[in-house]
Amino acid sequence: MKAALYCRVSTSDKGQTVEQQLLPMVQYCEKEGWQHEAFTDYASGAKDSRPELDKMLQRLRAREFNAVVVLRLDRLGRSLQHLLQLIQEFRNLKVRFISTTQGFDTETPQGRFFLQVIGAVAEFERELIRERINDKLKVLKAKGVKLGRPKGAKDKKERKKGGYYLRYRK
Repeated sequence: MKAALYCRVSTSDKGQTVEQQLLPMVQYCEKEGWQHEAFTDYASGAKDSRPELDKMLQRLRAREFNAVVVLRLDRLGRSLQHLLQLIQEFRNLKVRFISTTQGFDTETPQGRFFLQVIGAVAEFERELIRERINDKLKVLKAKGVKLGRPKGAKDKKERKKGGYYLRYRK
């Protein structure tokens, strides 16, 4: 059996590393006697399209892997709709989906049920984070705090509009 290991971190400034995710998954695969290949993204889980995820999906469709292994479900995505879409595609391709820390495997009915419950919780958590950030921004605006990046040396004069802007403004 050959497994695709998927790791994702949103930011590098919060102490998250792909190595923290990769090591337990590699140990899991070695314990099972599986070959494995890692795919790592540095992007938000809210995005449906990520470079390494897209590459992994293309190779899954080419039948190069029999299983997808993640450390936790929220590493694959934060949207329940996107997670369910991925899981359905894995099922159609007859690819096992395994979360090593949450203890589920989509080959069992209990694993499929648990996956849907955890996916809903992950989406709820993402929405709560977004709501807290927006509340904080409203408070800062009300206090008159300037938001956004500070103006730099290149921002002092009006920029020339060209390229993409001119081609697609029609």
